[in-house]
Amino acid sequence: MTKTIIDLINRNMNPAPWSEGDNIPWDDPGFSERMLAEHLSQEHDLASRKSETIDQQVEWIFSRVLGSCPARLLDLGCGPGFYTARLARKDCECVGIDFSPASIRHAQEMAKAEALSCAYHHADLRDGLWGEGFDLVMLIYGQFNVFPRNRGLEILKNAYRALKPGGFLLLEIQSREQIRQGGESDPGWYSAQSGLFSETPHLVLQESFWHEEASAATIRFSAIDGETGRVSCHALSNEAYTVQELVDVLRLAEFKDVENFPSLSGKTPAGDLDLPVILARK
Repeated sequence: MTKTIIDLINRNMNPAPWSEGDNIPWDDPGFSERMLAEHLSQEHDLASRKSETIDQQVEWIFSRVLGSCPARLLDLGCGPGFYTARLARKDCECVGIDFSPASIRHAQEMAKAEALSCAYHHADLRDGLWGEGFDLVMLIYGQFNVFPRNRGLEILKNAYRALKPGGFLLLEIQSREQIRQGGESDPGWYSAQSGLFSETPHLVLQESFWHEEASAATIRFSAIDGETGRVSCHALSNEAYTVQELVDVLRLAEFKDVENFPSLSGKTPAGDLDLPVILARK
């Protein structure tokens, strides 16, 4: 959404979660290409983890969750296919769904080059059209939290339907405390010659809001074009759950045998980007 600086001054300074829409433009071609560059970067872990970390996490998924046996799995929000490609190299049959056309294109190209057993689909995972008969459905890197609770429950129910009896759902979530701290962060800004929100010189203002009653945080990004002063506004909300709340919503979706793990490697978290993991069985 394009605005002016006076619009920023006059807008609501306490937005309700999701009141400004899901307007991070994940499926916009230009934004998607810039996001892919962030996924591929080995300089940070902000879009995807570094390769060494992903290697360790895939080993844990394959050994602990799949019992070191090839399986059929679905990766929701698969990004450029880093996890599915590694699991396919272990003879798993993988399906990936993502809203970013550039990420799906990259995943398809990688699978074709290596003749991997992977199928990738550019789609909105909220549609729930995923197929069925999977041994594992995974939704990692805190992506479950970006959906409001009613939508989150729908996703869990769709995951249940997509699984074989005895199959597993793997969720890597942002903890309630992590989301709350993010929502209570001070405002900030940065400038860049090019970056995620623009290919041209720009300034990005960031504001964060925590909503205790809703247990959700909202982060606003306002990218100001360096030449025209036009402002592109984006917002991202995250739903915060306690562990018990997650267990309760999983049981509403009919999952059982819910287990908790400290991270996707099974090890004690080493930093803020190590997120809690929940494993549940159909």
